[in-house]
Amino acid sequence: MDAVRVALLREVLAGTEWLGATRRFAGTLRGSVVSHGGGLLIVGTPEYEPWHLAAHLVDEAAWSGTPELAPTLVRHGARASDPAHLAVGLGRLEAARRGETLLVVAPGEPTAPLLERVSDARRAGATLLSLGAGDGELPSLAHETLAVPEGAELDLDTVQHLVSAAAGENALPPRGRRGFRDRLSRLADLLTAPPPARW
Repeated sequence: MDAVRVALLREVLAGTEWLGATRRFAGTLRGSVVSHGGGLLIVGTPEYEPWHLAAHLVDEAAWSGTPELAPTLVRHGARASDPAHLAVGLGRLEAARRGETLLVVAPGEPTAPLLERVSDARRAGATLLSLGAGDGELPSLAHETLAVPEGAELDLDTVQHLVSAAAGENALPPRGRRGFRDRLSRLADLLTAPPPARW
């Protein structure tokens, strides 16, 4: 989803709780990785790997001048023969420490082994964020949760687009200039605004 589509989606969602909720969650995410600088890990479930969110955050990190937003995707089925950005396995969670941020994206309750690893990472000092169904044990472990329950107005993929876009926009543009995404968003707002009233 590009910046113009995100801007249009935000316009459709004006007046709903989703805009504020996704911006707050994105602010927590951004604040955690920027203030601690220890890196961002993203993990899903064996059935749902959030590679799309990881790719969008890599883009947002580049466009916003906030390299800390570029995540490491932790995969359940990672193999040493995979490309480097896809070869990080669950063992990486065991190495998570204070200063790192772990974002768990799961449409349902994660498996017990994953919950155990996530809990260990939190005990080791990692900041734990949860994006998903909002029930079960994971939200009680997380420092911050954005719930996307089954049957909600938006699906998990759409919410991920809103979160990644907000995480990049909330960053300060490099060298005091407005970033490309900010300029594109402003252009979309101008193009979709009603014409000025004539007197």
